[in-house]
Amino acid sequence: MKERASKNRTLTCTPTDIKRLSSQILSAEKPVGKDEIENRVICGNTLDVVPHLPTNFVDLLILDPPYNLSKNYNGAPFKEKGKREYQRWFQRVLEALKPTLKSSATVYVCADWRTSVLIAPLLESQLHIRNRITWEREKGRGAKTNWKNNTEDIWFCTVSDSYYFNVDAVKLKRKVIAPYTADGKPKDWQPEEHGNYRLTHPSNIWTDITVPFWSMPENTDHPTQKPEKLLAKLILASSRETDFILDPFLGSGTTAVVARKLGRRFCGIELNREYCCWTLKRLERAADDPTIQGYTGGVFWERNSLSDQAKSGVSRIQQKELFL
Repeated sequence: MKERASKNRTLTCTPTDIKRLSSQILSAEKPVGKDEIENRVICGNTLDVVPHLPTNFVDLLILDPPYNLSKNYNGAPFKEKGKREYQRWFQRVLEALKPTLKSSATVYVCADWRTSVLIAPLLESQLHIRNRITWEREKGRGAKTNWKNNTEDIWFCTVSDSYYFNVDAVKLKRKVIAPYTADGKPKDWQPEEHGNYRLTHPSNIWTDITVPFWSMPENTDHPTQKPEKLLAKLILASSRETDFILDPFLGSGTTAVVARKLGRRFCGIELNREYCCWTLKRLERAADDPTIQGYTGGVFWERNSLSDQAKSGVSRIQQKELFL
């Protein structure tokens, strides 16, 4: 196990943790019912597990497959494929998952820009594409012969024209720099004790996301971990409480953790057993601490706005896990 700095809060599992938590992992080697998989983590290959799942039970599918990049996932390498080969693999994943979806289901698909080019035609052939979200990964690496790549895509898709979307649940709270009025009254902003703020409608460009790193309690050693705040936006916008969320490439468990914090049902599938244990340990912590960095007081806040949140009356408990 890596030796950590004293203030490093990265979640890890000891051999004792793994032994204890492994007993909670589900194996789906035969057909399973919806009740059996509710709020459970399944260890296995997605393409082997999905045929054993129920049909028409998923309200929200979070699909974050390996991008078409060579990457080592805790000893399980995924190697970059030829373009056609990756498309064939992704098509198999889509076709396997589609029977699990309700007719009113929403699907969010994560990708980098290269993978987006490959999967967009396949998504369009199977689903209704509603939008493409682009979010800023401020950790992007510099490049000498190209533009620095520090964004990723999320494709917003639905099974049909009948779907749920709650825009009021995902508004962003911003400080108003130059407030303007109409007939002497604030227009689209509210004066508060410590400043003027407005709730803005979310766009498809997200610049308020902080990628997890060593000082944040949600951080793990997963090489492509998604932030809890990012998943909270997807889940709040496109699911109701008690809706069922499926993540067939669960990784370190962010979808499951946020689903629990927000009162949704979930099931995750993950090939790596240690990653499954990370998820289960994070779920234990979520039972005691339901906070989500950057989401307090029922709204999302801009990055680096902890002082504004404190001034606006967000409690110390809500501030506890926020990152400045």
